[in-house]
Amino acid sequence: MNNQKADRYLINSLMDIDFYKITMLQAFYHATEFRLVNVQWKFTCRNKEDIDLTNLIPEIQRQLEHLCTLSFSDQELIYLSQYSYIKPDFIEFLRIFKLNMKFVQLHSDGHNISLRFDGPLLHVSLLEIYALSIISELHTYQNCNGFNLFIAREKLALKMKLLEAEKELQNFNFIDFGTRRRASKEWQKEVLQTLKKQLPNTFLGTSNLHFARTLNLPVVGTMAHEWFQSWQAVTRLADAQKAALEGWVREYRGELGIALTDCYSMDSFIQDFSDPYFGKLYDGLRHDSGCPYIWGEKAIRLYQDMGIDPMNKTLVFSDSLDFPLMIEIWKRFRGRIKVSFGIGTNLMNDVGNVPLNIVIKMVTVNNKPVAKISDEPGKSMCEDIGYLQYLATQYGIDPSTVKTSK
Repeated sequence: MNNQKADRYLINSLMDIDFYKITMLQAFYHATEFRLVNVQWKFTCRNKEDIDLTNLIPEIQRQLEHLCTLSFSDQELIYLSQYSYIKPDFIEFLRIFKLNMKFVQLHSDGHNISLRFDGPLLHVSLLEIYALSIISELHTYQNCNGFNLFIAREKLALKMKLLEAEKELQNFNFIDFGTRRRASKEWQKEVLQTLKKQLPNTFLGTSNLHFARTLNLPVVGTMAHEWFQSWQAVTRLADAQKAALEGWVREYRGELGIALTDCYSMDSFIQDFSDPYFGKLYDGLRHDSGCPYIWGEKAIRLYQDMGIDPMNKTLVFSDSLDFPLMIEIWKRFRGRIKVSFGIGTNLMNDVGNVPLNIVIKMVTVNNKPVAKISDEPGKSMCEDIGYLQYLATQYGIDPSTVKTSK
């Protein structure tokens, strides 16, 4: 498959997506604030300096056109219906749901791909994960000439041996978050089957709905940055983070209760989350940028200040993880708070090639800029520096420290 044209379609089910995209889509569907909202998403390759992806554009186009012919099957909707928090009216919305190429803008921008999704929030949100998966796999086969399966399996075996050699990893666990940057769909399937068989007490499941259903694995996912960013355009800016937290509670009433903390920095999150109302309703927090040790200490102190036993809460780490780092973080916090890990690229694209560091982020809502101010400056993404600096002032962040990432 290292020719101009792939020998197969890479996405053949709309369930081949991270679960949190579905849970957020339902929350958007039910929130009156987002009924008429139009959004724009933008693709970025963070390690683009030595990688030319423009040769992939014709095949990305063909793959996306095929994606737009797909719909959810009756069997897939029956599977989703088993979760009590997925509501019947949303299931019926998904029954008639289809993606549409008219919302896709794809062309070459020099040595880079220019890819944007521009349209109604409910009709473009899901495109993110499908497109990332497609680009990542096309890069594997067309730019890297595939990968050596023996090397990939050996690397996976070394990861499992590392865990087996650690005799003190009681209650250590991790989840697959690798769909968006996988080397290939077939490799992700093999990894999941291997982990299910060989690490049944350590491997907790996957964020991928298709593989959760077909491989009988637990599915995991709650929210991502777009949920927090979108509220910037529909409420007072200084209240956007708290409105997002309250909106999630309104939709899920204590279920799916892992809150993402880094849309406006951990310090500003603590200010908005410190009400025991949130502390009791949310089961824990997710780390996605910045120093994991500093963040973890702040999270523990947050719960202690609210009078909540940290051992009743969970911290999910999901930023640029590998297996040695997960073990190190677990040892730092064991016995102080429950810890789990969501690992992506290092699990599903550690095959001997240099994986892409690619994202697609929301950049406007109703033609107004939106942004996140990450705990790691390189992860911030906004096309309007003036807006980003103003957003920083609203959340107690020095505006001189923020910068746009294009």
